[in-house]
Amino acid sequence: MLLRFYKNWALPISMAAGVIAYLLYAALPLPAGTGAVVSSIVETLQPTLIFAMLFVTFCKISPSELKPCRWHAWLMLIQVALFALLAGVLVLFPEIPGRLLIESAMICFICPTACAAAVVCAKLGGNAAHLTGYILLINMAGALVIPLIVPLVNPHEGQTFITTFLLVLRRVFPTLICPLMLAWGIRYTLPRLAHRLQNTGDTAFYLWTLALTMAIGVTTRSIAHSDVPLPTLIGIALVALVCCWTQFTIGRKFGDPQGDRIAAGQAMGQKNTVFAIWMAYTFLTPVTAIAGGFYSVWHNCFNSYQLYKKRKAAEATNLR
Repeated sequence: MLLRFYKNWALPISMAAGVIAYLLYAALPLPAGTGAVVSSIVETLQPTLIFAMLFVTFCKISPSELKPCRWHAWLMLIQVALFALLAGVLVLFPEIPGRLLIESAMICFICPTACAAAVVCAKLGGNAAHLTGYILLINMAGALVIPLIVPLVNPHEGQTFITTFLLVLRRVFPTLICPLMLAWGIRYTLPRLAHRLQNTGDTAFYLWTLALTMAIGVTTRSIAHSDVPLPTLIGIALVALVCCWTQFTIGRKFGDPQGDRIAAGQAMGQKNTVFAIWMAYTFLTPVTAIAGGFYSVWHNCFNSYQLYKKRKAAEATNLR
């Protein structure tokens, strides 16, 4: 009974667990230096979980399934265009009121698709292979576009295209390309092991829920430690909400004619918010990292709602 309840409500439970875990940690009279140890553990364990989750997911996807779709090009064009448009506004009007909100929207739009989107897509009945193809493409596009545009918006001494490109690539390669290459290597060299890994059920999803708990805990910490005025905090939260709703809507609209409504919606709407937070701290105004945290909350709330609707539809079908 408890296992079924957890399976049905895994995302909300993981989100609540992340918030509660941080609040309990903050309330405990822990020795000095504990924070550094906990941060080090989280920084090591979270990417490890994501790597394992992606590895299991990629084992189930054949290279031949990663075919380009028409909606891939449209969604990449829209993401890059929105990012460039907002950047152009800041370049032309650097002192514009609401600059923080515009930077927040920039981060939300150009941020690549979350690697976990393929796991959620599969749970929703979408085409995980098509979505994985988009994850690879948008990460490559981001690695090229971000170094071209970000230095114009917020220039730093010594910041060149090459240095920025290498920084972005270093964030993408270990957590995306490495598990992909390992999974495909096993597929062709150890087919029996690959077959076992392909029949691991919802293992990838549960690995994601653990990583999500940590991500929400980190998000809670960043918001709790923020000294941003409340009106600005609310403004950034609303910007993240609008960007989240807009991108899920656009993705589903462009994917619908090709039967990829779910995959395209997740491709554009579910973001790698860890990357968004890193991007804000590294290239833009650090305060805008909060936008990535709020976006994480919004897209996981939407995913929870989608999974709820999917489950209810399945239950209604079984009753007929």
